[in-house]
Amino acid sequence: MLGEKIRQLRAGRSISQVELADALGVTKQSVSNWENNNIQPSIDMLMKLAGYFSVSTDSLLGLDDRQYLEVTGLSEEKLGHIQQIIEDMRR
Repeated sequence: MLGEKIRQLRAGRSISQVELADALGVTKQSVSNWENNNIQPSIDMLMKLAGYFSVSTDSLLGLDDRQYLEVTGLSEEKLGHIQQIIEDMRR
């Protein structure tokens, strides 16, 4: 489950295992092992992964399937526009 989630998030950003490994300061083999569920990332690395992909650790672990958008720093007006777009898309 965790491995598949890491793979999906990485693919969603169109980055390679090497690029993710470089961003996290690990080897490509580590990323490959995580994605293939051969090994699990440490708690510290789980937190780094969550930060890198802007998701919660609960989401990575499959405990929470909600998705979030990072909107920090946007004005109230821009937040209102985004909220309206989301509501329109749900209809």
